[in-house]
This record gives sequence, structure tokens and C-alpha cells, in this order.
Amino acid sequence: MTRRTSLVCLLAIVTVVAVTARAEHTRYWRQADFADFEKGTANGVAIRSDGKLTPAPKFDSFADPNLAYVWALRMDSKGRLYAAGGSNAKVLRFDDSGKDTTVFQSSELAAQAIAFDTKDNLYVATSPDGKVYRVTSDGTKTVFFEPKTKYIWALAADTHGDLFVGTGDKGQVFVVTPDGMGQVFYESDELHARSLAFDSKGNLLIGTDPDGLIIRVEIVRKAGQAVPTAGTSFVIYETDKQEVTSLLEDSDGNLYASAVGEKRQAPIFPRIVPTPSAPAVSATPAVTSQNIVIAQAPPRSPQQAATPVPFPVASLTGGADVVKIASDGSPTTVWKSRDDLVFSMGFSPADKLLLGTGDNGTVLQLLGDDVYASIAKTASEQVTGLVSGPDGKVYVATANPGKIFVLGPGFQPNGSFESEPFDAKIFSHWGRLTWWGDNGGTQGNVELYLRCGNTSNPDKNWTSWEGPYKNSAGDTTACPPSRFAQWKAVFANVPQGQETDISWVSLAYLPKNVAPVIDDIAVQDPGIRIMDFGVQAAGPGNSMPVALRMPHGPGGTPSEPPMNAEVDGQGSRVESIPQGFRAKGYQSVVWSAHDDNDDELTFTIYYRAEGEEAWHLLKDKLTQRYYSWDATSMPDGAYYLKIVASDSPSNPKDQALWSDRVSDRWEVANTPPQIQNLRAGSGLLNTKASFDAVSSNGPIARAQYSIDAGDWQTIFPTDLLSDAAKESYYLEIPGLPSGDHTLAVRVSDRFDNTTVDKVTFTVHGR
Repeated sequence: MTRRTSLVCLLAIVTVVAVTARAEHTRYWRQADFADFEKGTANGVAIRSDGKLTPAPKFDSFADPNLAYVWALRMDSKGRLYAAGGSNAKVLRFDDSGKDTTVFQSSELAAQAIAFDTKDNLYVATSPDGKVYRVTSDGTKTVFFEPKTKYIWALAADTHGDLFVGTGDKGQVFVVTPDGMGQVFYESDELHARSLAFDSKGNLLIGTDPDGLIIRVEIVRKAGQAVPTAGTSFVIYETDKQEVTSLLEDSDGNLYASAVGEKRQAPIFPRIVPTPSAPAVSATPAVTSQNIVIAQAPPRSPQQAATPVPFPVASLTGGADVVKIASDGSPTTVWKSRDDLVFSMGFSPADKLLLGTGDNGTVLQLLGDDVYASIAKTASEQVTGLVSGPDGKVYVATANPGKIFVLGPGFQPNGSFESEPFDAKIFSHWGRLTWWGDNGGTQGNVELYLRCGNTSNPDKNWTSWEGPYKNSAGDTTACPPSRFAQWKAVFANVPQGQETDISWVSLAYLPKNVAPVIDDIAVQDPGIRIMDFGVQAAGPGNSMPVALRMPHGPGGTPSEPPMNAEVDGQGSRVESIPQGFRAKGYQSVVWSAHDDNDDELTFTIYYRAEGEEAWHLLKDKLTQRYYSWDATSMPDGAYYLKIVASDSPSNPKDQALWSDRVSDRWEVANTPPQIQNLRAGSGLLNTKASFDAVSSNGPIARAQYSIDAGDWQTIFPTDLLSDAAKESYYLEIPGLPSGDHTLAVRVSDRFDNTTVDKVTFTVHGR
């Protein structure tokens, strides 16, 4: 028994589905949730997770530092913006117009982190095998501290002028006094001190890798002691992720932590970025905070050398969590994603938490109550830095490629959103365009446009944008009939502070009716009857079910079992799974069909004998896609079936369409084979018997014999092959006792037509 048959046997149920009898009518393309809107293109429009489109903050390009990666972004006390990145290591300072000045440069791979002390001295950490440099206000550059570690991930300067340095791959945090005296401040069991921050009480906070810990360490300063030391340490939270990428405290003392990546044991291999000028690498691997193998191959020539990106560009999987830890230590997960990673955090002018994500280069804003909004989309892969600037601005740094943008102040005055193109699948007439949202239509601040065409790419010979349509209750569109459509919403001069959004957009359309299609016809083997499972689950005569040969669906794919669909008096369609059973004399057929309009279909079956031209009605007004009938009333011979599908139940009479398909050749054979020349007699040692079997329906399938009502025994033809319409058989039966005996023979053709005959003979005493 096949798996399909077994499943059908186990499912002794009849499913009732409430389906209104369908008709070809007006349909609606409706977009109303985040998943729908996320597929579109937003320009100055925020996409909220609760399925709303709203005006977004202004978002503009600020500077192009000509760097592949910008890893860190900071402001000094004078409000000047600094960006650090690579390759190679470089730090730039920008004026208000975005013009840059190089303040630091070295041959190392990247400037990974930067910080300012209270005197605006700039500290730059380089990786890998990095150092900490100090750049004074007059531009003097010196090596300030060399921790002798593989990586420097984070820098943080406190109000005393002491610099804390988070490193890997030993999980150490160093402290360096303003005069350059440094020592190990804290050493954890983790591989990497990935992020650093201070809480409101002046304690150092450390985000780690690979266990995703947030550790609070007391900073102890004693009289006469030049370098502060670590006091009590405490893990305030263990995240569910591998690496804590960012720590940020708000004005109320709430700590936010972003953590990314699945916790795992095995190393994760990075994307290798060719760097012709990089030195040859060692054959000994070293592991970063993302478990990235820094060198895997033997040394190569400078032209072949490659170095990995020292930032989790393509190595981490497992999504991200953002956790809020209240001042009393209680944690709350405020955002999480299975796919996106969070590389940076910041605050908007309204004190909403901002998240810089990858690998889609998006800035998200948490709005509260588990609602967030995608407020800006960059052309880069990762948003690596978010820094608040003057006048309500937020600066945004990216990697791959390295760019700097400015978010705000205020909202985009004429933000627009273009939906994804819609494929109606069929040439369609376009109707009214309606939408809804708070202040969306009543204040006249939202305008909708529509364009259409017959290619999947809307930029190739579509119509121009038709509109604007300003009536949210619906305007009749001017788009000509076509297959594809796309809408655009424009928030036109929305007053600052006015809540305006779009909650849903709906476009009415009427597809042109197309004819249904019979995909395939599967005529079953003779002797199979199809019945509704549940109507007579045990089958005729309590016979066991048999597997049906299934037709192929559209495109040649195997189809599912056909369903019997009958509409009851309440307009609900009763669907049941059919089952095949052995039933002598029955013939069955199963077919698959589809209708691109999703119309309800009816079927008519015709048949004709081979050599005939006229088709004869077998059955009409069928709704199920299978049929069985008693074929014993049909003369022996070859036949063909024609199945006609009509969409008349769903269309006006003058608009209904139909199509047909003819089956492969099949045969009816009700005449059993004949047994001729049956003889049996006793010889000296054995009983000998012979007979002939003749079929009018093709080759003999099998022959058997029985002695004195004993078990049936198979016998082969004299030429061993059962491949002819006439076969001869011969057998010898040894050891029969004296007396009368009966030999019965049974022969069957390939249609299971069977004939039995017998002969009586005597065995004389030996």
C-alpha cells in the first residue's frame, strides 16, 4: 500500500468548508500590514510594524568619506563630528557642510573605535594587532597605549580622564591614565570585551562575547593610587545571543543592550575581502569576537593576500535581541528579530530608541508597546553608528560601503511610498482606489497615484503615474486594462506634529475571463471503482482500498488527490477525499484541472470507440474530478474519453468559457478467456495433462491448476512466456494414488477476466 493510500485510510473524516458558490466578480488587491509594505520602496516614509505608513524624519546624505567601512562615529565637545574606519585605518573630522579633514591615518587595517576625553584629546584604537593612539587638539599623533592583544573593540573615557580599553581575544579590559600608564583592569572568562559604557553611578559596563554577558564592574579609586582598580563585579544580565554589540543608558537610568548571533561552539568563517596591499598572513588561526578565523591559508604573495573584515559583516546568524534593563535590574526584551542584526544604538530627539541594523542597512525606531518603525533605508549593508548632533540631528554611519547620513531635524515634507508591483496574473480592468488612515483623507495630506503595464518591471513601458487621487473613499482610476499595477502614496506637506498615516490601500480590479484547462487525465486500471471516503469507507464488498493513479497538475507537477466538491443548501461546499476499491467490471477516471480566474467548474465526460468519429455522452454536470461507471454494458474494444470543463457556474451564460482534453487509449474487455483441449490421463509414473488458453483481449496473464480441490498452483506456458493471446500448457503430476481424481484449471487475462474448467481422470493401480 502506498503512503498516499495509507494516509487516506487513516483520515476517516469528511471536511465541511464554508465556501460561497463562486462567481467571476470584482476582486481587490489589498495591502494592510508590515509584510506587505516592507516589499515596497519608502522615501521619507516610515513603515511601522503595526501596518501603518507615516511620514519619516528627513534623511539625507551628509558625507562620503571614501571608506569601505565606517566603524565608529563620535562628537567632540565642540559639536564636531568624527568618523573612524578603513581600510586602511583612518579618522576624519567633518565641518557642518560635510567637508572632511583627515586627522589620523595609519597602515593598519581599520580604526575600530574612537573616544574623546574631557580635554577633547582623540583616542583611536586600531585592529587587528592594534594599538591605541592619541591625537591632541594640535594634531600631534603618538602611540598612547599598546595592550599586546589581537583586537581592540571599544574605548570609553570617564570624567577623570581615564581611558578604558575593551580587547580580545582574552576578554581583558585595560585602564590607561592620562599620562599613558596602563594595566589590566578586568579580566573575564569571555574571549572578548566587545562593548563598553558607564552607568549613572560611574560603574563600568562590559558587553562580552561569546556568552553575551553584561557585566557591571565597580571602579575603585584610592588616595595615592595612580591607576584605578576593579572592585566588585556582577553579571547583571545574560542575553540569549552570542555578542553584545552596543550598550546605551537613557536619562532615567535604563540600560539598553543589543546582542546578536547564535551562541555556538564552532568557529564561524567570514567573508574574505581582497586587500592587495595587505601583508601576508600567518598560517596559525586567531579568533575574533565573532569567532572569525583571521588567517586560514599559508602565506601568499602580496597580490594574493587577503584579510578578513574585523567586523561581523557576514559571519553572524541567528538574529538579534534588544533588552531594556531597568534601574532596579529587571530586564525586558523590547525588540527582537530572527534575521536582522543590530550593530549600533542611539536616541532620537524625542528620546525614542534608534537601532542601526544589517544586513539591510536600515534604521529602526522603537515606538513602544512592541511597535517599531523602519524610518530610513541606506544603500549600505550595515548601519554601524548613531550619534546625536545639534539642532535635533542624528548622524548615521554605515559600512559596505562607508557613508555618513543625517537624520532629521523634522519630517520629510513630501515623503513617498511605492508599493511592490502587483501581478493580477490575467489581463484585468482596474477600478476604484481606496485607502484609510488617521487624517489620511480627511485632511487632504495624502495623495495616491496609480500606474499599470504588461511587464513585470514597472520601469519598462508602463503608463505614467495617474493621479493624484485624494478621495480616500475611492476614485475611479484612469489606468487602461493590463496585467500589472502599482500604487504610490505621497504625504503632501503634512504639518509637523500632525498624526497622519495610511493603514491600508485597496485597488478593485476585474480579471478578464479565461477558459479553464484540463491539465491531465488518468484512466485507472480496469476493475477499480472510486467512491467518497466516508460514504462507504470499507468499499464494496468490504474490499481493501487501492492506490489511484494520479494525474499531473499545471506544469507537469503531481496533483493532490481529487476532492468531491458539492455545494449544500446553505452555500457551503462539502469536500471529501475519494478512495479506490477493487470492483469487477468498473472503470474509473481521475483528472486535474485549473482555472486562472478561480472559477467554479463543472465537467462533462464523453466517450467514443476507436475508429468512431462521434462522441457519446457518458456523464454531465459533474463537480468532482473523478468518475466511475459500470463498464460491463460496453462492448469489448478500445475507447477514448473526452472531458470538457466549463466555468458556467461563475459567469453569465454569454461569457462562460470551456475547454476539453482527450484521454489516452484504454480498453474494455468483459469477455473471459477460453480453455480448450483440456486433457488428463495416467501414465506409467506420472499423471500428464495439457490444455490451451485463448483470449480475445490480448495476452493471457496467468494460469493455475488444482488437484482434487487442493491449493491453486501456478503453471507457465510451454514457451515460458505469457505474452500471446493463445498459450499452451503441459504438466506432469507425480505420486497420485490410485482412483478417480479431478484436475481444475483457471486462466485469467490482463483485465482479470477468469475462466475455470475441469476434467476427471483415473489413476490405475501401480
